[in-house]
Amino acid sequence: MAAATTSTIGRRNSGAFTLMELVLVLVVVSVVLAMAAPSLRGFFASRQTADAATTMLSLTKWARSQALAQGCPCRLNIDSESGTCWLTVQQAGAFVDLNCEMGRRFRLPEGASVSVRTDPAGPDVPYVQFYPNGRSDAITIEIHGRQGEVFLVSTPSAVEPYRIVSPSEAQRP
Repeated sequence: MAAATTSTIGRRNSGAFTLMELVLVLVVVSVVLAMAAPSLRGFFASRQTADAATTMLSLTKWARSQALAQGCPCRLNIDSESGTCWLTVQQAGAFVDLNCEMGRRFRLPEGASVSVRTDPAGPDVPYVQFYPNGRSDAITIEIHGRQGEVFLVSTPSAVEPYRIVSPSEAQRP
Protein backbone atom coordinates (compact mmCIF):
# COMPACT_ATOMS: atom_id res chain seq x y z
CA MET A 1 0.00 0.00 0.00
CA ALA A 2 2.89 2.34 0.65
CA ALA A 3 4.09 1.99 -2.94
CA ALA A 4 0.73 3.14 -4.33
CA THR A 5 0.71 6.21 -2.11
CA THR A 6 4.22 7.24 -3.18
CA SER A 7 3.43 6.97 -6.90
CA THR A 8 0.22 9.01 -6.53
CA ILE A 9 2.02 11.88 -4.80
CA GLY A 10 4.80 12.04 -7.43
CA ARG A 11 2.37 12.33 -10.33
CA ARG A 12 0.95 15.67 -11.40
CA ASN A 13 -2.62 15.31 -12.48
CA SER A 14 -3.34 19.04 -12.75
CA GLY A 15 -4.81 20.58 -15.94
CA ALA A 16 -3.72 24.13 -15.03
CA PHE A 17 -1.00 26.23 -16.72
CA THR A 18 2.15 27.21 -14.94
CA LEU A 19 3.04 30.85 -14.41
CA MET A 20 5.94 30.46 -16.84
CA GLU A 21 3.62 29.23 -19.62
CA LEU A 22 1.25 32.17 -19.10
CA VAL A 23 4.09 34.70 -19.20
CA LEU A 24 5.45 33.13 -22.39
CA VAL A 25 2.04 33.40 -24.10
CA LEU A 26 1.72 37.06 -23.06
CA VAL A 27 5.17 37.83 -24.48
CA VAL A 28 4.31 36.21 -27.83
CA VAL A 29 0.97 38.07 -28.05
CA SER A 30 2.69 41.37 -27.19
CA VAL A 31 5.30 40.90 -29.92
CA VAL A 32 2.64 40.10 -32.54
CA LEU A 33 0.58 43.16 -31.57
CA ALA A 34 3.65 45.40 -31.65
CA MET A 35 4.41 44.25 -35.20
CA ALA A 36 0.79 44.74 -36.36
CA ALA A 37 0.19 48.18 -34.76
CA PRO A 38 1.74 50.34 -37.55
CA SER A 39 -0.37 48.72 -40.26
CA LEU A 40 -3.53 49.09 -38.17
CA ARG A 41 -2.88 52.81 -37.77
CA GLY A 42 -2.88 53.23 -41.56
CA PHE A 43 -6.06 51.18 -41.82
CA PHE A 44 -7.96 53.47 -39.46
CA ALA A 45 -6.69 56.62 -41.22
CA SER A 46 -7.95 55.35 -44.59
CA ARG A 47 -11.28 54.40 -42.99
CA GLN A 48 -11.71 58.02 -41.88
CA THR A 49 -11.32 59.16 -45.49
CA ALA A 50 -13.82 56.54 -46.65
CA ASP A 51 -16.23 57.73 -43.94
CA ALA A 52 -15.84 61.32 -45.18
CA ALA A 53 -16.73 60.16 -48.71
CA THR A 54 -19.79 58.36 -47.31
CA THR A 55 -20.83 61.55 -45.50
CA MET A 56 -20.45 63.53 -48.72
CA LEU A 57 -22.58 60.96 -50.57
CA SER A 58 -25.26 61.16 -47.88
CA LEU A 59 -25.33 64.94 -48.21
CA THR A 60 -25.83 64.69 -51.99
CA LYS A 61 -28.73 62.27 -51.54
CA TRP A 62 -30.34 64.43 -48.87
CA ALA A 63 -29.94 67.61 -50.95
CA ARG A 64 -31.51 65.95 -54.00
CA SER A 65 -34.49 64.73 -51.98
CA GLN A 66 -34.95 68.13 -50.30
CA ALA A 67 -34.87 69.96 -53.63
CA LEU A 68 -37.59 67.64 -54.91
CA ALA A 69 -39.67 67.80 -51.71
CA GLN A 70 -39.46 71.57 -51.16
CA GLY A 71 -39.54 72.57 -54.82
CA CYS A 72 -36.51 74.85 -54.52
CA PRO A 73 -32.80 74.44 -55.32
CA CYS A 74 -30.40 73.10 -52.70
CA ARG A 75 -26.62 73.35 -52.69
CA LEU A 76 -23.85 71.24 -51.25
CA ASN A 77 -21.21 73.89 -50.53
CA ILE A 78 -17.59 72.78 -50.37
CA ASP A 79 -14.84 74.92 -48.86
CA SER A 80 -11.50 73.43 -49.95
CA GLU A 81 -9.52 75.86 -47.77
CA SER A 82 -11.08 74.79 -44.46
CA GLY A 83 -11.98 71.23 -45.52
CA THR A 84 -15.66 71.67 -44.69
CA CYS A 85 -18.96 71.15 -46.47
CA TRP A 86 -22.55 72.12 -45.66
CA LEU A 87 -25.99 72.32 -47.23
CA THR A 88 -27.99 75.44 -48.08
CA VAL A 89 -31.42 75.97 -49.62
CA GLN A 90 -32.68 78.79 -51.83
CA GLN A 91 -35.26 81.03 -50.16
CA ALA A 92 -36.36 84.38 -51.57
CA GLY A 93 -33.61 84.33 -54.16
CA ALA A 94 -30.71 83.72 -51.72
CA PHE A 95 -29.14 80.52 -50.42
CA VAL A 96 -29.48 80.23 -46.64
CA ASP A 97 -28.25 77.69 -44.12
CA LEU A 98 -30.60 74.89 -43.14
CA ASN A 99 -31.96 74.85 -39.61
CA CYS A 100 -31.44 71.14 -39.02
CA GLU A 101 -28.71 68.57 -38.39
CA MET A 102 -27.94 68.25 -42.11
CA GLY A 103 -27.33 72.01 -42.29
CA ARG A 104 -24.34 71.96 -39.96
CA ARG A 105 -20.76 72.18 -41.24
CA PHE A 106 -19.12 68.80 -41.74
CA ARG A 107 -15.33 68.72 -41.38
CA LEU A 108 -12.97 66.34 -43.15
CA PRO A 109 -10.58 64.24 -41.05
CA GLU A 110 -7.26 65.82 -40.15
CA GLY A 111 -4.80 65.62 -43.04
CA ALA A 112 -7.52 65.11 -45.66
CA SER A 113 -8.39 67.59 -48.40
CA VAL A 114 -11.27 68.07 -50.79
CA SER A 115 -11.46 69.53 -54.28
CA VAL A 116 -14.20 69.97 -56.87
CA ARG A 117 -13.75 69.10 -60.54
CA THR A 118 -16.22 70.57 -62.98
CA ASP A 119 -16.70 70.29 -66.69
CA PRO A 120 -13.55 71.72 -68.37
CA ALA A 121 -15.69 74.09 -70.44
CA GLY A 122 -17.65 75.36 -67.45
CA PRO A 123 -16.62 77.68 -64.64
CA ASP A 124 -15.19 76.27 -61.41
CA VAL A 125 -17.75 76.52 -58.64
CA PRO A 126 -17.34 75.47 -54.99
CA TYR A 127 -20.73 73.79 -54.78
CA VAL A 128 -23.03 71.18 -56.28
CA GLN A 129 -26.53 72.43 -57.02
CA PHE A 130 -29.62 70.21 -56.90
CA TYR A 131 -32.74 71.34 -58.76
CA PRO A 132 -36.44 70.73 -58.02
CA ASN A 133 -36.82 68.65 -61.21
CA GLY A 134 -34.38 66.00 -59.86
CA ARG A 135 -31.36 67.13 -61.87
CA SER A 136 -28.05 68.20 -60.37
CA ASP A 137 -24.74 69.62 -61.48
CA ALA A 138 -22.51 66.87 -62.87
CA ILE A 139 -19.47 67.55 -60.69
CA THR A 140 -16.82 65.24 -59.26
CA ILE A 141 -15.79 65.73 -55.64
CA GLU A 142 -12.30 64.42 -54.85
CA ILE A 143 -11.41 63.56 -51.26
CA HIS A 144 -7.69 62.99 -50.69
CA GLY A 145 -6.66 61.15 -47.53
CA ARG A 146 -3.46 61.59 -45.61
CA GLN A 147 -2.30 58.11 -46.67
CA GLY A 148 -2.57 59.10 -50.35
CA GLU A 149 -5.91 57.40 -51.01
CA VAL A 150 -8.41 59.25 -53.20
CA PHE A 151 -12.16 58.78 -53.12
CA LEU A 152 -14.36 60.31 -55.81
CA VAL A 153 -18.00 61.22 -55.24
CA SER A 154 -19.40 61.66 -58.72
CA THR A 155 -22.34 61.11 -61.02
CA PRO A 156 -22.28 59.83 -64.60
CA SER A 157 -24.89 62.40 -65.65
CA ALA A 158 -27.06 65.20 -64.28
CA VAL A 159 -30.06 62.93 -63.75
CA GLU A 160 -28.34 59.98 -62.06
CA PRO A 161 -27.53 59.79 -58.35
CA TYR A 162 -24.03 60.41 -57.04
CA ARG A 163 -21.92 57.44 -56.03
CA ILE A 164 -18.54 56.76 -54.44
CA VAL A 165 -15.70 55.61 -56.65
CA SER A 166 -13.12 53.91 -54.45
CA PRO A 167 -9.35 54.12 -55.06
CA SER A 168 -9.30 50.62 -56.56
CA GLU A 169 -12.14 51.46 -58.99
CA ALA A 170 -10.49 54.72 -60.02
CA GLN A 171 -7.26 52.91 -60.98
CA ARG A 172 -8.96 50.43 -63.31
CA PRO A 173 -8.41 51.06 -67.03
